[in-house]
Amino acid sequence: MITSSFGVVGRTHSRDDDDDLPDHKRKPRMQWAWWIVALLLTFALYQLAGAGWIYAKATLAQHLIARSWEKAKPDGRVERPWPWADTRAVARLTVPSKGVDLYVLDGTSGRSLAFGPGHVNGTAAPGSEGNTVILAHRDTHFAFLKDLGDNDEIDIETARGKVARYRVREVTIVDKGETRVLDAADSSQLTLITCYPFNAVQPGTTQRYVVVADRVA
Repeated sequence: MITSSFGVVGRTHSRDDDDDLPDHKRKPRMQWAWWIVALLLTFALYQLAGAGWIYAKATLAQHLIARSWEKAKPDGRVERPWPWADTRAVARLTVPSKGVDLYVLDGTSGRSLAFGPGHVNGTAAPGSEGNTVILAHRDTHFAFLKDLGDNDEIDIETARGKVARYRVREVTIVDKGETRVLDAADSSQLTLITCYPFNAVQPGTTQRYVVVADRVA
């Protein structure tokens, strides 16, 4: 033990094993360490850039879809938002209390979901009687679902300008293989589905976050 003039009690410093290595063996170790650090930083930047691109693409697409939606107002015929698009908007989804304003696309292919929420074909048309099911990604368009609770209201507008209002009745988490959420309903209801958990790092989660709302107006 060593006691300094400042009264601090410490212990003697032991030599590191690398201190005994000759320079020609010590340098390769340092080089490998720097390469590992560089690779980790590159991977982190790649992940951030990818996430930024996905968000930017989703945001830009919604602006282009909004333009095609507004042009459809006179006759309710919505054109493709860009010439090579293989889908078009079928509804506008808004949550006034959360500042959410989204355009719902026809179908749920991977290409469609990259640009906006998708209406599940075979379920009730948006704003009509039955169970209308809409899917979207948890990290872009449906990230707001985690903030919805009982009695929050959701509006669905059709291409002809008719608005149906829904009130949240249930929020639940189910296995991705659970199909009852797609079942037909006797009354008008809206089912919103996204992957869960919201903070998952890897895609392809095994659970789904489901919000069910009943039509009230």
